[in-house]
Amino acid sequence: MMYFAHRILLFIVSVLVSSLVIFALIEIIPGDPVLYMLGLNATEDTATALRDTLNLNAAAPIRYWQWITGMMQGDFGISYAYRTPVAPIILERLTVTLPLAIMALSLVIITALPLA
Repeated sequence: MMYFAHRILLFIVSVLVSSLVIFALIEIIPGDPVLYMLGLNATEDTATALRDTLNLNAAAPIRYWQWITGMMQGDFGISYAYRTPVAPIILERLTVTLPLAIMALSLVIITALPLA
């Protein structure tokens, strides 16, 4: 029982550290996501309104907390590239990725078992 509790605790810590690294990498990428979404000819008022809508004016720890709590509730945010919610995009891509992953895993098992 203690082993499983330890493994679950390690899993939670590794997920939190991974999410923190991902968030930090997204934060340090050069460029402004608002200007990317609106284009270079956007007015400052429009850019400010979109920053407020996306909550990009908040401090990084607040945005991280909102990002994590949103992820736990299934809200993956808005795609900067497509300007739509991310969850349907992930599901759309999963229909192609999942069969490929299953095929690759099957091929590995079929190859590894006789060699073992």
